[in-house]
Amino acid sequence: MGWVESLQKAINYMEECILEDISMESIAKQANTSEFHFQRTFAILTDVSVGEYLRRRRLSLAAQELSSTDHKIIDLAYKYGYDTPEAFSKAFRRQHGITPSEARKNIGKLNCYNRLVIQVNLKGAEPMRYKIVERDSFQVVGIKKEFSLINEENLKGIPKMWDEVNGDGTVEKIARLNNGEIKGILGVCVDKRLTQSEQSIDYWIAAEHKGEATADFLTLDIPASKWGVFEVHGPMPGAMPKVWKQIFSEWFPSNQYEHAGTPELEVYSDEDPSSPDLYSEIWIPLK
Repeated sequence: MGWVESLQKAINYMEECILEDISMESIAKQANTSEFHFQRTFAILTDVSVGEYLRRRRLSLAAQELSSTDHKIIDLAYKYGYDTPEAFSKAFRRQHGITPSEARKNIGKLNCYNRLVIQVNLKGAEPMRYKIVERDSFQVVGIKKEFSLINEENLKGIPKMWDEVNGDGTVEKIARLNNGEIKGILGVCVDKRLTQSEQSIDYWIAAEHKGEATADFLTLDIPASKWGVFEVHGPMPGAMPKVWKQIFSEWFPSNQYEHAGTPELEVYSDEDPSSPDLYSEIWIPLK
């Protein structure tokens, strides 16, 4: 099954089970990928998390029922997964800007989201600069934190981790240990479900290092792999997500390679992150 078909199968499953308490594990299984990689790919392509997509769709369907049927508000609250009518009304107002009672009376406008359909558009006018490299296993040193995949806590926690290490001088210490082939600070995601049953990932902020690490930092072995190394040009944080979206929406659908499922690397330079000439890289393991 192709990449686009796998993603659409997972979206169809979410829609078919929209009224059920479905798990991220069951959704990712439809796409034949890990929870972390599905979350990441989905967010890159849609600019919304899986959890937020489900919430928006449920509230959109609830709004349609409110305006077209005489079903009780309390019944709709329970139907669409809310424990109380108060919780339902609060979420409904946050999305639509009006209360369920106002929607029933057709007062105001609704903010509804349609079902997603994945399409591969004709793009590619803007060239992607990349190379394919093969490397033996190598070592990175740095710090790590574990983040739960439940309720997408990883999407909230990783940016906070970067803020902390940039603020307390840890990044500078890691940069001084960077004596490997990859020059720069690395962001590395390790999906623990590949080796354990935990619904979590380890996120590393690290640098490639040859030799013994100091007692202040941990080490991680990156397995031997074929890599797609994509150039990223421009200021952060906008430049990196733009290339990620190109990779998944343009590059993968038009190439024979598949994601190998092992850790990806984001490579950040120590230059001014706001510089328009900033150079970074994305390393994706391929098979």
